[in-house]
Amino acid sequence: MLNDSTVTKLHEMKLSVMAAAFREQLKNANLSDMAFEERFGLLIDAEWAARKNNRLSRLIKNAGFAFNDACIENIEYHDDRKLDKAQIIRLASCNYIQEAHNIIILGATGSGKTYISNALGMAASRNFYTVKYVRLPDLLGELAIARGEGTYRKVIKAYKQVKLLILDERLLFPLKESEARDLLEIVESRYKKASTIFCSQFEIGGWYHKIGEPTLADAISDRIVHDSYTIFIDGKNSMRERKGIAGR
Repeated sequence: MLNDSTVTKLHEMKLSVMAAAFREQLKNANLSDMAFEERFGLLIDAEWAARKNNRLSRLIKNAGFAFNDACIENIEYHDDRKLDKAQIIRLASCNYIQEAHNIIILGATGSGKTYISNALGMAASRNFYTVKYVRLPDLLGELAIARGEGTYRKVIKAYKQVKLLILDERLLFPLKESEARDLLEIVESRYKKASTIFCSQFEIGGWYHKIGEPTLADAISDRIVHDSYTIFIDGKNSMRERKGIAGR
């Protein structure tokens, strides 16, 4: 009866995994010789692992990755890709997030920008950082709707709080001035506070034409490029990485 009461209380405290582990211990005669501290430690380990796994699942779901199966381990390092494996592994350690640096991924359509960005995002999720993947047109549309509904500041705040924002550019047409101001609001709110991965099919110099208004283009580019790591994908099979620090 005491054991049943204990299991019931564990469920009431929402410690269902610990309750299940406790029941398994009661059935396993081989554990009877273990010290109380050891058996209790096993119960804690079971609950802790389950909560960590649940948290990771929520982080991955909320990230909205384009490739839910993207991961650093599946990047292929063929000679013709010219990938620096050591550099990729270093970025996957997520130190750049701790330092609030950005990553710029440049390459033609179909070169693998989105997959690589998602693989880095998955590495961040595994390190329990909050991640959000969004296409720039979708982000700008969301901000336009939020402005009309009076929730603009709330949406900006939500994007500001994400530790890693993956922004897939898709700038097929120049931005309207209002859209450029919205983009500046996002990058300004995150500047030196959180990390952003920018995927673009245009060289950095070409952003000025796509952003439009020169003053806004300068401000946006400065906050994106400053202290950023740049990955350049040459065609579909090769990638080079370099670190560029604006003004140095």
